[in-house]
Amino acid sequence: MVIPNQKVHLPLLEEKDVTLYIKREDTVHPFVSGNKYRKLKYNVIEAKKREYTGLLTFGGAFSNHIAATAFAGKEAELKTLGVIRGEELIDNWQENPTLKQAKEHGMEFHFVSRSDYREKDSTEFIKKLEALFGDFYLLPEGGTNTLAVKGCEEILNETDTDFDFICSCVGTGGTVAGLINSSKLHQTVLGFPALKGDFLKQDILKFAGNKNWELISDYHFGGYAKVNENLIDFINTFKKETGIPLDPIYTGKMLFGIFDLIKKDTFKKGAQILAIHTGGLQGIKGMNLVLKKRSLPLLDV
Repeated sequence: MVIPNQKVHLPLLEEKDVTLYIKREDTVHPFVSGNKYRKLKYNVIEAKKREYTGLLTFGGAFSNHIAATAFAGKEAELKTLGVIRGEELIDNWQENPTLKQAKEHGMEFHFVSRSDYREKDSTEFIKKLEALFGDFYLLPEGGTNTLAVKGCEEILNETDTDFDFICSCVGTGGTVAGLINSSKLHQTVLGFPALKGDFLKQDILKFAGNKNWELISDYHFGGYAKVNENLIDFINTFKKETGIPLDPIYTGKMLFGIFDLIKKDTFKKGAQILAIHTGGLQGIKGMNLVLKKRSLPLLDV
């Protein structure tokens, strides 16, 4: 599957003599878009091969991974169960657009407290889930595992070899690990974390080598799911000027960072940049609910 690269035409790029394309992975599937499609591809194949009847995974209230897993399971005729962070959602999940969509695609929910959710990777916690729900194919939060990285290695193809820089947002590290593995030696992979913290490098090194990549940690806007008016304005303006929608959790922060680095002359003249659009647009409706409560400007839908 070859996904198109869309060239961005903006005055700053011409002024700085930098070329920017965006790989529109957000167009790969209407519900399982972007990197979630890549991460789930081989995991679903493996689950079917091993004759599991269901997928179990974890996520927050607006999780792209939860939304994607629900539909991927439906397509593959696999039951899906989402372990959702936050017991306060038990009685009003219908008001949450992500969970409502996941439910419509057949996912069942198991709500747990935030303290219990922190134990989700422990053997004891998994055994409790097995006692409750029987046998299942386990997908980690965010979907990153060896098979997910294998899927993300397919994002780049031979038409992308001329780019000097490959840029990706970073959540759990699986997507950028796949890009590192499939990039060419002359290319530099830049990861833009959506979270605060120094743990991501070690997480990435579990799946990727240490060649030609670095994390740019200056554009998380205070941490996961944190936004401000500057970011909202950038996303809305970018969509108006290019026709390309961005999400506020991942791709919006990455593109904000790329353009800030271009302004600062971080890239040499003539540099060719490919930014990976990892999808996540379903989360915009949920974020707008949060922004409305905070009396902040809304994102264009």
